[in-house]
Amino acid sequence: MDRVSGVCRFGGVVSAVRTRTGRSRRRLGTQSHMAEDIPEPPRRGLGAVLILACIIVYHNCLYCGFVFDDISAIKENRDLRPQTPISNIFLNDFWGTPIHKEQSHKSYRPLTVLTFRWNYAVHGLQPAGYHLVNLLLHALVSLLYYRVCAMFLPEFASFVAAILFAVHPIHTEAVTGVVGRAEMLSSLFFLGALLCYARAANRRRYTDWRYVAACTACVGIAMLCKEQGITVTGVCVVYELFVAQKRRNSGGGSRWSWLEAWGKGSGWGCACGEAARRVTTVCCATLALLAARLHVMGAQLPVFTRFDNPAGAAPPPARHLTFAYLPALNAWLLALPEALCCDWTMGTVALLRSWKDPRNLATLALATTLIAAAVHALRTRSSALSMGLALLVLPFLPASNLFFPVGFVVAERVLYMPSMGWCLLVAHGWRLLAKRRAKLAAAALIFLFLAFSAKTYVRNWDWKTEYSIFASGLKVNRNNAKLYNNVGHALEAEGKYADALEFFNTAVSVQPDDVGAHINVGRTYNHLGRYQEAEDAYVKAKSLLPKAKPGESYQARIAPNHLNVFLNLANLISKNATRLEEADMLYRQAISMRADYTQAYINRGDILIKLNRTKEAQEVYERALLYDSGNPDIYYNLGVVLLEQGKASQALAYLDKALELEPEHEQALLNSAILLQELGAADLRHIARQRLLKLLDKDATNERVHFNLGMVCMDEGEAECAERWFRAAVHLKPDFRSALFNLALLLADTRRPLEAAPFLKQLVRHHPDHVKALVLLGDIYINSVKDLDAAESCYRRILELEPDNVQALHNLCVVAVERGKLAIAEECLTRASALAPHEHYIQRHLAVVKARRAAATSTVAPTSTATTEVKARWNYIPQQPPDPHEIDPS
Repeated sequence: MDRVSGVCRFGGVVSAVRTRTGRSRRRLGTQSHMAEDIPEPPRRGLGAVLILACIIVYHNCLYCGFVFDDISAIKENRDLRPQTPISNIFLNDFWGTPIHKEQSHKSYRPLTVLTFRWNYAVHGLQPAGYHLVNLLLHALVSLLYYRVCAMFLPEFASFVAAILFAVHPIHTEAVTGVVGRAEMLSSLFFLGALLCYARAANRRRYTDWRYVAACTACVGIAMLCKEQGITVTGVCVVYELFVAQKRRNSGGGSRWSWLEAWGKGSGWGCACGEAARRVTTVCCATLALLAARLHVMGAQLPVFTRFDNPAGAAPPPARHLTFAYLPALNAWLLALPEALCCDWTMGTVALLRSWKDPRNLATLALATTLIAAAVHALRTRSSALSMGLALLVLPFLPASNLFFPVGFVVAERVLYMPSMGWCLLVAHGWRLLAKRRAKLAAAALIFLFLAFSAKTYVRNWDWKTEYSIFASGLKVNRNNAKLYNNVGHALEAEGKYADALEFFNTAVSVQPDDVGAHINVGRTYNHLGRYQEAEDAYVKAKSLLPKAKPGESYQARIAPNHLNVFLNLANLISKNATRLEEADMLYRQAISMRADYTQAYINRGDILIKLNRTKEAQEVYERALLYDSGNPDIYYNLGVVLLEQGKASQALAYLDKALELEPEHEQALLNSAILLQELGAADLRHIARQRLLKLLDKDATNERVHFNLGMVCMDEGEAECAERWFRAAVHLKPDFRSALFNLALLLADTRRPLEAAPFLKQLVRHHPDHVKALVLLGDIYINSVKDLDAAESCYRRILELEPDNVQALHNLCVVAVERGKLAIAEECLTRASALAPHEHYIQRHLAVVKARRAAATSTVAPTSTATTEVKARWNYIPQQPPDPHEIDPS
């Protein structure tokens, strides 16, 4: 009777069994092999518990808004807008910047951005929909992770790993922060790739290449969701070497015989040859994906400043010691996620400047622990320990700073994948403890679950607003100037400028060389009207910019947002009309530092328009299009320049192009609607009305929109419609010059002068120099109210403003006629006739007055000329339509 070893998996334990015949041995070996390698689907009941735990712990994320990186990735990312070609997603980085540009972060995640675009199509900018998708993705990843753990642990131990993963507080940034979707999508396909590879390797001498192809596809998709996804290939190799091959050689022989047999060509070596082909195929495909990824980013690493990652700019040994310490800090956050912070840049982690720094002990402790665990895994051939270490270490390597610097010191969301390894190791240790001390293990599990769940739930609320997330960071870390700056930004957005200034000044004291902090101080002083202090702060910020070095690209040494100091300083001094040339010089200086700094072109064009150099402004905007042809603001400004030049048709074309790129562009909608209305065609007025109504849907309190809708109605002869819109505009802005005048004019034209008079009085009260209103009001006083004194007051006010105003002088003469003072009236009309000898109605009225005087001194019956009525004249004011140039200068 032969004694052989087969494999029987029960509770994750590999045990020896005895068979009596070789045939029975082969059958049992095949059955046990299948039981060993095919992952058992998790029970539905435990899977439902996982989903329920995710919902309970994370449901409050649905009440959070867009914060921190969500602003750039969602609210300001034009790639999400339906009018942007979908191909742009594959040409730009995660933040919407063209991947080839130097300022790009090179984070190429088009599939994640595509899901954001779908969210935008359904939910617009309502954050709840985005958070809901993230919550569902996390639940799905937790379920898939549960299935993966079932390949290495018994069912309940797998559930322990999955439930700890589902509620781990380190995941709040990935789940509650919308941009963390990249981690979850990548993890989903990361786990899918591992499962596919396990299915491909589940036969002894045969590879199911369909699953190898599926694994390769999942690797590519995971990488296109986030770069970390490509590390699953290393995890698959570890699985092949330390799980699949170990199971095949679970019989007699030395502990290392399964490695010694690798690559041999017959018998056991044949199976290893299949394994080699699988591993080679997946690795070659991964190398091809990696080469394509490098090609997309132009074989360039992104450029980061020393503020993003201080250790990256530090000299040795501080650079190497700090980078070596960071994995230990991340491991501590996984083990004890109590002090969580949304931003770990700047001074959060002090540099390790010497070997004597006690934090080096943490580095040494982590390295020793990992090495000891790896050796123990090899000796015991523990699948759970081997795969736990692989899942912990390999996905963390791209963000570790050990191979290349990244744009952060620590980022909690990048621990989403490594936490799978941590949870697997904890569950493995819990299982071993449960065998010896079941009650202690149960108590520890309950405590850990409740503590993690409570911390996660509370931490979610920190992500509700910009202020709450950055203020929570300051509770953990008070050495990060960026946190003070961001709290200041949140207060500034609420109009609390004095409070914001306090935080900005604190940021300056924490990091005196922080250019952005000085810019923030200057901007806040500007909001507070303390202009000289604002200018001093901007000048200080400008002096901190790095100096150009011969032979070195200046662009690579300065953060693009630091160049805002030139824009802010120029905007400030341009308030003084005598310093416009100085402002222009600052914009030119910013452009000389970064030729692709489009905002500097836009602002410089505005200054050139103020200097009446419209042709030069047009050239500046056209140059900006060379660097950013998809910027709607540039097209809009070109339209404004062409309007200044009187080229209405060309201006409309550029305004329409701006709307093509950004259909919600409010200024382009308003100005194009006004231009369409002024062109006069009925079909164009219809388009103008549509654009104005679209603006009204966005902001019902915009008085200019109401006014221009009234003008469109006037052009179409709809008096009631026009009156309604004019009244709405006046209600929103009681001193709205254009709306008041045109409403009064409309009422007067519809024979309702007494209704028009209050609006004219309101207009004259706010704008005492409004000549047309004074003329119309004087006419109402004469012809309707019969208040000659009030009418005379109106006309005398006009003559104070415009001594040669013939209409006012004529109407003053009419007042004299109405009072029967014909001598004064004759003298007045004579003077008016001298000012306007070609106005026949003045000559006619003068003849009437003379005839009346003559009739009064004789007994002859008055002639028809003498009985002609003399009335006030105000009909030089345009009637239908109202004057389109009568606009509110404010």
